[in-house]
Amino acid sequence: ELPVCWHEGTTRLIHAAPDVNPDAGAKTGAAPVILIPSLVNRAYILDLDSDHSLFRYLARQGHDTYLVDWDAPGEVEQDFAVDHYVDRLERIRDFVSDETAQTPVIAGYCMGGNLALALAHRQPEKIRAMALLATPWDFHAMPEAATQMLRAMMPGLRQLIAAVGDLPVDVIQAMFTSRDPCGVIRKFRKFAGLKPGSAAARAFVVLEDWLNDGVPLTGPVAIECLDDWYVRNRPMRGDWMNGGETVDPASIAIPALVVIPDNDTIVPPASAQPLADLLPHATLVTANAGHIGMVAGSRAEATLYAPLSKWIAAVQ
Repeated sequence: ELPVCWHEGTTRLIHAAPDVNPDAGAKTGAAPVILIPSLVNRAYILDLDSDHSLFRYLARQGHDTYLVDWDAPGEVEQDFAVDHYVDRLERIRDFVSDETAQTPVIAGYCMGGNLALALAHRQPEKIRAMALLATPWDFHAMPEAATQMLRAMMPGLRQLIAAVGDLPVDVIQAMFTSRDPCGVIRKFRKFAGLKPGSAAARAFVVLEDWLNDGVPLTGPVAIECLDDWYVRNRPMRGDWMNGGETVDPASIAIPALVVIPDNDTIVPPASAQPLADLLPHATLVTANAGHIGMVAGSRAEATLYAPLSKWIAAVQ
């Protein structure tokens, strides 16, 4: 466990102090880094274990690193919309800026990238640079059949959310599984062939524990993500609102890194590519990995950790 330096509601900010090794990549007094995960899954995908932790890797490279842990929505967050979570990120950004006397770099993973975009759009002068890791923007780059199915499901989902107050974990898990129903069978057949107690078997169990440790989405967040994003494609159409303004990537004139896994089935490359095209100072990196493998797979250090660390050091 690393220290919690800030909290509000169920959200915690965890701190990994930088390695003072002079051979580390970051410069002394460099900008701190804030890692922003999705609201759908637990934050520890970025700190999975000693061998698969983007969070700790960046600290070992000399970056003063912070991880936002959203946890499950509590009483305070039960009516939160995406706006409210970005409001909370503003307070986290200001806390880190005050603690370090530096303008931070932010890095958002998956939906966390959309939150990072909204944060940077509000006050870009308070962000040094922004990395977007497997972040969707064109939601109609998904298979058309999936969009049509979700459109048909929305009335029932709205009724469910109204009845129970959120989008339950089991519904979210079922929606992810429906994208590749046979995938579960394939991966457990592969697991059955692994040597018990091996590093590969342990890695499988650790990742499965995370996959099955989901959190519900608040009703307003679920409706905004499913209807406004996936059904209506408002971000790509240019009418997604956050903080009272339309989020326009073309207006965010800070250094940006867009990392796209080329084997991603959750956020297809065509969904993430527009951000590399729209952000005026974007660097595009493609990773030979899938959506989760990019941050937690056996090749994650080479495909993501090291390139991200070097880019952060270069934008100081």
